[in-house]
Amino acid sequence: MQKNLKAKTIAIIATLVIFVYGIFGLPSGVSGTALKQAMLNASVLRNGINLGLDLKGGTHLILQVMVDEAVGAETDSDIGAIKASLQQNGITGATVSKPDPNRADFIQVSGVSADRSGDVGSILNSRYGSEFDISPGASNVWALTMKPTFEAQVKQQALDQAVVVIRHRIDSLGVNEPVIEPYQLGSYQILVELPGIDDLGRVKDIIQSTARLDIHEVLADQSWPDQQSAMQALGGEFNPADDQLVQCVAGATTGCQAGQWYELARIPVVGGTDIRSADVRPNQNTNEPEVHFILTAAGGDKFSAFTGSHIGKSMAVVLDKRVQEVAIIKGQISDEGEISGGGMTEQQANDLAMLLKTGALPASIRFLQETTIGPSLGADSIHEGVVASVAGMLAVMIFMLIYYRAAGINADLALFLNLVILLGFLGFGGFTLTLPGIAGVILTIGMGVDSNVLIFERIREELRAGKSPAAAVDQGFKHALTTIIDTHVTTIVSAAILFLFGTGPVKGFAVTLTFGLLANFFTSVFVSRVIFDAILSRKLHGEPISI
Repeated sequence: MQKNLKAKTIAIIATLVIFVYGIFGLPSGVSGTALKQAMLNASVLRNGINLGLDLKGGTHLILQVMVDEAVGAETDSDIGAIKASLQQNGITGATVSKPDPNRADFIQVSGVSADRSGDVGSILNSRYGSEFDISPGASNVWALTMKPTFEAQVKQQALDQAVVVIRHRIDSLGVNEPVIEPYQLGSYQILVELPGIDDLGRVKDIIQSTARLDIHEVLADQSWPDQQSAMQALGGEFNPADDQLVQCVAGATTGCQAGQWYELARIPVVGGTDIRSADVRPNQNTNEPEVHFILTAAGGDKFSAFTGSHIGKSMAVVLDKRVQEVAIIKGQISDEGEISGGGMTEQQANDLAMLLKTGALPASIRFLQETTIGPSLGADSIHEGVVASVAGMLAVMIFMLIYYRAAGINADLALFLNLVILLGFLGFGGFTLTLPGIAGVILTIGMGVDSNVLIFERIREELRAGKSPAAAVDQGFKHALTTIIDTHVTTIVSAAILFLFGTGPVKGFAVTLTFGLLANFFTSVFVSRVIFDAILSRKLHGEPISI
């Protein structure tokens, strides 16, 4: 008995030490010891308890992903693929376009000769039937309407990709413990919470930049000062289904004049998804920063084939729907390129390289809501939350001492260890503590008291029935265990539902409540029992206990 009790006591002390470390880490005086080095090697050094937006201050944003643009980009890509498929099968003269600019989900194939109409139908149905409802019309015109299920899939993928891209961009800025997730209360919206952010303007620019780098063929040898002049000069040669007018960005210095408009092929040679990596390098001539990018293998193959067959012609580098550069192709280019000029600063070049590396947004972003929370409000929340927690815990501990006498000390020790384990969990996991999270801590204290009350009242009943103190303690813990398990499991299930369907602060409440309940089960069932066993081991057989 004594040996078993000693082992349990050592286990409790070890648990206490581990979770105290989770809260405070190692003292500075042992920073160079072998102990800390071993923990570093084991990668168990804590990340610390991070403060959430409502405690630390920061910015709360709700973003709308313009998913219709993703649908339009998907059909643009399909137009290029359909053209290539028809050409590979020897079908020439066909026009593949989106005749209605307000319908991103609709493609029309026309200009097909009657003798090849059956071949076109077979190609479209076999290769695109899973994505589009395909119906032939009069004069050998084919209508492709994106299926609702596939359109919903494209929109959901756009939302998911936007969340991933924005998270990568925010992580690259070093924002501590941001919340970036789909916003359940809106349609294709994203919730972004940035604790402690101090440069909101830069963050907003980086979040909303689509950072899509496309390389297009330049169709005309000249440029125009405005769109109207371009349309007049091109006349009937301009086909909106295949061509587009894009303006040269202000400040561009390479090959294009700022403010001028250029006629480009609508379908890019390579697009933003073809970029593998990007970095900043000094220009060999001017020593100004420029962004060097490398294409993927597939993108490099397409770019190599295009430049090899268009030597002497021009291509345009388009970033965020603005021409950055226009260059004459002097030879075959494989998989690399540079973006320079425009007086880019080192910071702008680094931001652009980061945007290209983290990937292009599948669609543009619109800010629906922006709320800034000052750090002073967070400080007040922390102060009031701590005061409430301490006051509540002291009141509970005093009540337990008065009502259960010496056994109340047992309950108070269990409550204290419960709090240490909970905070240690948060420290080890690097979880974010929010104001609802503090409420979860306070609720955990109440649940801990509830468990001790169930056990102690059962022990009292067994003592009144005439059982010895040792038997009463044994039966008290045994009969209360089922009830404690029921209450903890049902509450944890409720917390899991809150975590799955709630937003950031609600999830913080669910996390602290769940960890607190797990810690409470350990302290009320195991620690409390060990303390009772230690007290009984020092008493004579049949000697009463204070409860």
